[in-house]
Amino acid sequence: MRFADRAEAGGELAARLEHLRDQRPVVLGLPRGGVPVAFRIAEALDAPLDVIVVRKLGVPWLPELAMGAIGEDGSLVMEMDTLRHEGITEAIFTAVERREAAELSRRADAYRAGHPAVSIADRTVVIVDDGIATGSTARAACVVARQRSATRVVLAVPVLPPDLIGPMRQVADEVVWLCAPEPMIAVGNWYGDFDQLTDAEVVELLTRADARQ
Repeated sequence: MRFADRAEAGGELAARLEHLRDQRPVVLGLPRGGVPVAFRIAEALDAPLDVIVVRKLGVPWLPELAMGAIGEDGSLVMEMDTLRHEGITEAIFTAVERREAAELSRRADAYRAGHPAVSIADRTVVIVDDGIATGSTARAACVVARQRSATRVVLAVPVLPPDLIGPMRQVADEVVWLCAPEPMIAVGNWYGDFDQLTDAEVVELLTRADARQ
């Protein structure tokens, strides 16, 4: 264990991001687990908080193995090595993409409760998750942020595998992390409390952050 919970991880990560304060950043948490981490960072930097909704496309017979990811605006990341290794056909990929697109839309509507996404055009954006395992979701989030005209994309996570630091730097202008263990095994192993959040808990954190601005 490295962190008691996501809030503690967010507090530690915020200290590594103080250099961004004068850039007036927008903090975007990846739901659900990234939002409590992002909440602490936004609070520390006095920055607006929003979600960036991205869905992993899991291999049907190995759901934890990502074969890609999609973003709210139709952005798509494909894991070509996984697609080839698992023999994923176009029909299989399309079926998973359609299912996850429906869930992505539902979650975006639920989290924002009718409010528009925070504008990130011409802003520095800090994309936050509670950890990175394969990197597909984080890559997709960076793509979405750039397509929404962010001028600078910073990816911030408490824990990630060391072999993903280089690939993440190819899609983000800066990557900030607290630990990069080898082997990492699983993100949850680095938290004492790694309970899954509900949609209601995500909405509560976003509402609290909005009231602070």
